[in-house]
Order: sequence, then structure tokens, then C-alpha cells
Amino acid sequence: MCKISAVIITYNEEKNIERCLLSLLDIADEIIVLDSFSTDNTEKICEKYKVVFSKHKFDGHIEQKNRVVQMAKNDYVLSLDADEFLSDELKKSITTEIKDLSYDAYYFNRQNFYCGKKIKFGGWYPDTKIRLWNKNKGKWGGKNPHDKVIIDKNATKKFLKGDLMHYSFLSIEQHIDQINKFSTIKAENDLNEGRKGSYFKVFFKPVVKFLKIYFFKLGIFDGFYGFVIACNSAYLEFLRQIKLKQKGYKTSVRSINF
Repeated sequence: MCKISAVIITYNEEKNIERCLLSLLDIADEIIVLDSFSTDNTEKICEKYKVVFSKHKFDGHIEQKNRVVQMAKNDYVLSLDADEFLSDELKKSITTEIKDLSYDAYYFNRQNFYCGKKIKFGGWYPDTKIRLWNKNKGKWGGKNPHDKVIIDKNATKKFLKGDLMHYSFLSIEQHIDQINKFSTIKAENDLNEGRKGSYFKVFFKPVVKFLKIYFFKLGIFDGFYGFVIACNSAYLEFLRQIKLKQKGYKTSVRSINF
């Protein structure tokens, strides 16, 4: 039986973390939680279980997730967000596979929930993710805040049956709060990569985003919440573009002043 380490990053996850931990207890040989100095009961909940609990200042999703991966004792790591947990079918698949981990990475579908409702369209399912892999054959990459596991080119991969359950947002208010934070991160990334904002992008990109999610990716079939998701996705794109334009304007003003 091969050993795996489950790794999680947290910040004020008292509503989610216990469900996540419970789904890991039977299959993980160690569970490591790297916290960003939560002010709620996250740490107290983790103390109830056999969890290695550490703290580090948050400096980015990718950075924090790679940091906790390197803390793992075992080569194979299973990385979950605090608002995710393993379905029974996925637990069974992983339990079978860890008898002989013959592949470098394993991927499976993620089922997203919005305000408690299962979302089937709009690009939210199957939302396939690599979350179990040999840490010597890959690491977290992509662009903050939308990170992803990047595996070496010659690494072998296998698909596992079962869904990773993801309770993304418990309320529309929570989604809007995240939109404000994520749009700022995206705008800063765009600016650092030399992109510029424009009035055309401010108008055009949100419209395209809504049409893509609601119609082309069939978000319309998710009913009321499908419409909310499409609108909020367009709103995120709107905020991203106006923040990019504002940040670009401020940068140009500073350069002129100097």
C-alpha cells in the first residue's frame, strides 16, 4: 500500500474544513493544513483530528499551495481546497489506486455547487482537475488566483472515477466579495504582463463573457443560478477591465511626474 499526504491551505474556513478532513481520514497517511492566520475556529476544528497544522503569511494561492506540498513527507500528495471533499465513489477509486500508484498523476471531475445547488452547465462541470500526483513530477502553476497543477511533459496520467465535490459559494454575497478580490488580482497580473485597459474592453469583454457562459456553455439550463453565475462572471470581467485601466492610468501619471 502506497502512502499519500493530503495537503490543504486555509483561511477562516470553519464552515468547510471539517467536511473536507472527514473525507480524507480513511485514505491519507498524513494531513497537512497550512493556514494564513485564521481568526475563526479553523485551527480548533483541525485540532480534533490528526492534522499537522502550520501557519504562514498568505503571499498568493500558487505560492501557498506549493509551500504546503513541500511540507509533505510522502512523494504522492492529494491537494484539496477547504471547501472541497471527496465523494464516496472518488474515495473508492483512490483507495483502489493507492495499492500500487503506477502513474505520476491522477485526474478526476469536480462537481461544483452554488448556493447549495448542483451546477451542471456554464463550464462548471465536469471541471476536470489533477489533484493527486507525485510531487517530484509536477507543481502548482498558472496565474493567481486561478491556479492549476502542471505536470512534467513525460509524466504519465490516469483518470479516476468519482467526483471531487466543491461547495464554491454558500451565498451570492460571498461570490460578490470574492469577485472584488479576484478582479484586483487579475488586473494586477494583466498590468505586470504589459496589458492595457481600454473603453472597448470595458464594454466588450463582459458582454462576451456573459454570452459565452449563459448561451454557448448552456448556463441557461441551470435556471436562476445559471443566470446569476453568468451575470457575476461578466461583472468580474467588468471590474477587471476598469481596474486595469485605472491602474494603467495611475502608472502613466506617475511616470510623467517623474
